[in-house]
Amino acid sequence: MRWRRAVRAATAGILAAGVAGLVSAGPASAGRRHRHLAPLTGLPESAAAAHRPALTVKIDNTPNAHPLFGINDADVVYEEIVEGGITRLAAVFNSRLPGVIGPVRSVRRTDRLVVFPLGGIFAFSGGAAYALNSIDTAPVQRFDEATAGPAMFRTALRVPPDNLLLDPTRLLAEARRARPPRPLFAYTAPRTPARGAPVATFSVNFPAGYAVSYAWDGAHHDWARSIFGAPERTAAGVPVAPTNVVVLDVRYIGGVGNIGAEADLMGHGTALVFSDGRLQRGGWFHADVRRPIALRARGRVIALRPGSTWVELEASGQTVSLSAPRR
Repeated sequence: MRWRRAVRAATAGILAAGVAGLVSAGPASAGRRHRHLAPLTGLPESAAAAHRPALTVKIDNTPNAHPLFGINDADVVYEEIVEGGITRLAAVFNSRLPGVIGPVRSVRRTDRLVVFPLGGIFAFSGGAAYALNSIDTAPVQRFDEATAGPAMFRTALRVPPDNLLLDPTRLLAEARRARPPRPLFAYTAPRTPARGAPVATFSVNFPAGYAVSYAWDGAHHDWARSIFGAPERTAAGVPVAPTNVVVLDVRYIGGVGNIGAEADLMGHGTALVFSDGRLQRGGWFHADVRRPIALRARGRVIALRPGSTWVELEASGQTVSLSAPRR
C-alpha cells in the first residue's frame, strides 16, 4: 500500500545495518517469530505493535458501505462470498491501528477457519444463531455491538446498517491480554528476484456484480484495486492497493451464495499468488485448523513480498481474468 513506502525506507536502513537475512517465518515454521518484523507483513514493526494480538473485524463490502474506514491499515484482508453472492471482508489488524474501522457487519461461518490460526480478538456487529455457534468454537475473544461498549458506536455520517464503526485502540484496551499472532505467510528476503509470469491486470470474477480487479503499479510496487467499476479509495481518499493478492479456489459448503454457506478452507486447492507484478501458480494446503494455510508450487513454499495481503476466497468454477504487460 502507499503508506508502506515510509516503512520500506526503514527496511532499507535495517538492511544497511546488516540484518538482511531476517525474514518472517511462514507456515513451515509458524511457531517462530523473528525479532523486529511484524508477523503478518514481514515488515519492521513498532515497539507498540510487538505484543499486540490480531484484531479481526468483519466489514461490509456493499456499494452503500463504501468508502471503507481503516481498511488500508489492515495487514491481511479476506474477501469471502456470503448470501446472495455478494462479498464481505474479514480484515486483520496487527502492525497498525487506524482511528476507526468499518462499517462493521455480522459474522459468517467462514470466519471460524479464518481466525482459528490467528487467535486474538474478533469484532462483529452480531449474527444469526448458526454463525454465532460457529465462531464460538474459535480461540478468539469475541466482541459485538452489545458487548464492545463505547469501542463500537453508530455515526450520523452513514445510514444504518452501514453506520457502525469501531475504535480499535479502545477495544484492545477493553480486551483481555492475548498473544501476538503467528505468521500466516512466508516472505521473501530483501533483493530476492521476482518469480512468475508478468501480469499487468487481473480480475477476480465474483458473482452478483462483486468482481474486483487489480492493476500493477510499478512506481508504488502494489496492486491498485477496483470494485464496482471504479478504483477503490478509503474514506480518507487513499487508494486501496495491497502489496500481494492471493486467490484461493475453494468449495463453498451449502452452495455459493446460499444462507449459512461457508468456504471450506480445509484440504487443498489451486492458488494464484500475485506479487511483484507477477503471477505464481501453485496450490494451497491446510490440514490443521490451528495452523495457517500453506502455499506451495512444485514442492517449494511460495513466499510473498513483505507488505499487506488480500486473500480472495473464490468459489470453485469461477474464473480469474489476466492481461499481460504491453511490450
